[in-house]
Amino acid sequence: MPPMTALRPALIAVAILLPAAARAAETPWPAFGHDHSNRNFSDLTQIDRASVARLRPAWIFQTGVTGYYQAQPVMVDGALYTSTTQNNVAALDARTGRPLWTYTHKPRTEKIFGPPSNRGVAVSDGLVFEATMDGRLIALDAKTGRVVWDKEAVRPEEGESETASDLAGKLGGKPVQGSSRLGFKMPPLVAEGLVIVGVTGAGYGLHLEDAAGGLDGGAVVGIEGGYGRRGWLAAYDARTGAERWRWYVTPSEGWEGGFVGQTVDGVPLQRDIAAEKAAAPANREAWRVGGGSLWMTPAYDPDLGLIFLGTGNPAPQNFGASRPGDNLYTMCLVALDVRTGQLRWYSQQVPHDEWGYDVAAPPFLLDGPNGTKAVASASKTGWIYVHDRATGKLLERSAPLIEQKNLFAPPTPQGTVVAPGPLGAVSWPPTAYDGRRAYVQVRHGATTYTIKTVPASGDRPEIRYTETSEAKGEPSFSTLTAVDLADGGTIAWTLRSDSRLSGGTLATAGGLVFSGAEDGHLEAHDARDGTLLWRFQCGAGISGPAMTYALDGKQYLAVAAGGASFTKAAGFGTGDALLVFALPD
Repeated sequence: MPPMTALRPALIAVAILLPAAARAAETPWPAFGHDHSNRNFSDLTQIDRASVARLRPAWIFQTGVTGYYQAQPVMVDGALYTSTTQNNVAALDARTGRPLWTYTHKPRTEKIFGPPSNRGVAVSDGLVFEATMDGRLIALDAKTGRVVWDKEAVRPEEGESETASDLAGKLGGKPVQGSSRLGFKMPPLVAEGLVIVGVTGAGYGLHLEDAAGGLDGGAVVGIEGGYGRRGWLAAYDARTGAERWRWYVTPSEGWEGGFVGQTVDGVPLQRDIAAEKAAAPANREAWRVGGGSLWMTPAYDPDLGLIFLGTGNPAPQNFGASRPGDNLYTMCLVALDVRTGQLRWYSQQVPHDEWGYDVAAPPFLLDGPNGTKAVASASKTGWIYVHDRATGKLLERSAPLIEQKNLFAPPTPQGTVVAPGPLGAVSWPPTAYDGRRAYVQVRHGATTYTIKTVPASGDRPEIRYTETSEAKGEPSFSTLTAVDLADGGTIAWTLRSDSRLSGGTLATAGGLVFSGAEDGHLEAHDARDGTLLWRFQCGAGISGPAMTYALDGKQYLAVAAGGASFTKAAGFGTGDALLVFALPD
């Protein structure tokens, strides 16, 4: 791990000074997504369509830890709090970037799922809460950084059935990355005196390296049999760290569901239901390793006492033969009672998923048709769904965000080309919503899903698995798309990007939409029509959402630049910088 000094800034620009007469009440950004609605919207207007062209760096903080810097900072009481890759935390003076304190995380195991990224902290009642990739939930004193409590929620290697190295020799000798290990990525939600967080790594997926040693163009495989973990969301007492409730994504009873033939919005599923039902008696215990990772922070409605979250893919990933049925409650938008964790309703976007269509993007709250209190979910399948918050009833489905191809066609030995692929139309980066329009980073592309077989050898039985690869000859690009949810989900405008978009969007009352890209550019667009108004090269890929806040009458914009998931494969470098912008005097 880096020494404590690694979190000290290599560069802090001189803060812009204001006369005392210009002082005003601060406008904080107190939680991930700005508040419990998860809208990623701010009513600040100082930086607007007319002034954004003058936006300049106010200060820069360098963490000393490069790569996968995905966190959205939080600003409370004049302090900006950020977590880094490897789960370090820094508290900074939000005016100048001067470090107030730093926390260097010491993991208890190196066995984690995927890269050591972290997507942010939560701050409440004088404490900073972080959920870590090595399965811990930590509370730090917001003023000093002192550890108040440290809860080991899960050991990543707990219950592991096979490791990547065990399986490498069974898959043609190809190098393998990844394993089924539980940990935390999401920023916690703090509500009703509880800290709520869910695990990733449950949906067993292995990554076969490509010829260049990277993962872009490599394969995600799901292997037949009992490989995987059981995903869960849990609530902990904010004062003590004691667990108060736990909800498992895959229940022990009713996991098979109704063997439905179409999605909730009426799209046919190309399932062999007769074969699934025939296989069900031999696979009754599949729920024990059923998957269902939880990628991002729930939205919360205090009036209803409900939290809303998306769940991930079933296990084994992309291979459904050993898990017949609908695989509840994976691939769902669910509503839970915030105080007890009891399930109130669910809407499954993809029953019996075989494509990796996690409900990964954080849901957001809105007023739906006819003033209905609603919750929306941007999906990997290429639509935005709007549901009644109280009942889960589907109120609206947007126009498609992408051109879909062979949607829900199952993998085959010959290879099936499907669009979108597992990266989805909309993945975990958050969607901004300004009260009328949702602003979405959309990935367009197709994937080939191929069933592979490794013949039996000696005492080892035959192994079947699904391999995914980028579909050759199919277009691959990103768009920034505005969806008018007040007009039936029509597409208001869409812009094709020169680079893969990443990190999510931020909208403001100044009429702006901010969006980052893996080539390092942060852009500001006119929310009315998408016109590009400002662009800045941050020096490394943007892989986390921007946020904005105000202090002493001055509005600031902050974003992390550390490189994105496919930065290396795309030829871009990694970084370690938190960049904060403001208008000059």
